[in-house]
Amino acid sequence: MIRSIHEQLKNGEVTATGLAEAYLSRIAERDGELGAYLTVLGEQALASARIVDGKIARGEDIGLLEGIPCAIKDNMCRTGTRTTAGSKILDGYIAPYDATAVSRLLEAGSVVLGKTNLDEFAMGSSTESSAYRQTRNPIDPERVPGGSSGGSAAAVAADLAVFALGSDTGGSIRQPASFCGVVGLKPTYGRVSRYGLIAMASSLDQIGPFAKSVEDAAIVLSEIYGYDPADVTTAESDGKRFEDFLSGDIRGLRIGIPKEYLSEDLDPRVRSVFETAVERFRSLGAEVREISLPHAKYALPVYYIIMPSEVSSNLARFDGIRYGMSVDDGSDRFKESDSLLETYLDSRAYGFGPEVKRRVMLGTYALSAGYYDAYYKKAQRVRSLIRRDFSEAFRDVDLVFSPTSPEPAFRFGAKGDDPLKMYLSDVYTVTANLAGIPAVSFPMGTVTEDGKELPLGGQLMAKWFDEETMLRAADAYERASAGER
Repeated sequence: MIRSIHEQLKNGEVTATGLAEAYLSRIAERDGELGAYLTVLGEQALASARIVDGKIARGEDIGLLEGIPCAIKDNMCRTGTRTTAGSKILDGYIAPYDATAVSRLLEAGSVVLGKTNLDEFAMGSSTESSAYRQTRNPIDPERVPGGSSGGSAAAVAADLAVFALGSDTGGSIRQPASFCGVVGLKPTYGRVSRYGLIAMASSLDQIGPFAKSVEDAAIVLSEIYGYDPADVTTAESDGKRFEDFLSGDIRGLRIGIPKEYLSEDLDPRVRSVFETAVERFRSLGAEVREISLPHAKYALPVYYIIMPSEVSSNLARFDGIRYGMSVDDGSDRFKESDSLLETYLDSRAYGFGPEVKRRVMLGTYALSAGYYDAYYKKAQRVRSLIRRDFSEAFRDVDLVFSPTSPEPAFRFGAKGDDPLKMYLSDVYTVTANLAGIPAVSFPMGTVTEDGKELPLGGQLMAKWFDEETMLRAADAYERASAGER
């Protein structure tokens, strides 16, 4: 899609301004129902588009992303723009700088249409915990789009943006991509700078793209990745263009299927679609074999110890003093000299939603004296074992393949009263974050529910910093699927 629009812009078939206006018009028509955006940046978008049109009029070359309309998850800073992370505690916060990933898109000439909705502070799997609005799944508005990057996924699926950025801490790009029938890419930890991303869990967070195709996701990754002196966890860039590796040929590629992921608890419909996908990879010349990730069964409990612990630490900065909401309800629980503590407690009580409070309390407990060794320290040790499992597996295979989610998109309210059911949505995705490896979700097939065809995503995981092999396989599957339609 990006290449096609790029050619149209170069040939004068469309203008960047006309394109931006068309997308802004579509947002005005549809987003009242879908709720994908929290902030629409119409004037900024048109100003950016006019710059691109000026370059084209002067006969200058333009890059692949110049003039391409996109969206940004609202936990990434954009200079002079409201940035909320889906939370009331940041309701009036105006970012004074750009996130590195955002600045790289702007340097590439992308037209940012707006900031998308998310679960509060990226904590959730349905975008139901946003403090502002629910986002609806464009395929079935009675169902969730997934989370936490549900707004970005819905915007791309509903053609309210050509591509979008999201963040992924335990599946927050891949699971909504699966639910909305689009491509979602979580790069290797350290591949893309986290500078300017409002932190949830710093050892797990990673920024990545949503797109309609694997090629589009690869093109976006090529623009946003690389070393950033503002983020010491980033790796040096090797200058590769990931879209150049999409040959369509995966003959001889070794794909591993973890036996631990295919238990009897897996929805039979998902299993059937997955088994069909495995056969498609075989038909394309890949060698498929069973592998074992023996510590995968511990991934979810490990994740829900480490992640809340880092949440507890990161969210301590939201104190009602430095920025964001500041509240003092006037109660006299403390003596007058403790008014600073009063403001701190009141601001967090009113500013944070239930899910954020739940995770802060879980993390604070896990880090507290007497429990640190029993929970957090032990979880980090098991995390090392999970990473070692993948290291061992990648000696025998090039990629690991699994369903992205154990189910299709569920209805609103189906899991809101049971957090554990919601957390189980991450069962296939958290391992990639714990190990730091890249993973991509791509449309694998569909299941029928209540008379509607609901998409399911397939997840490929690769060795550290081997996005090109992973994207090549996903692209080959996508091409084969398109050939059948």
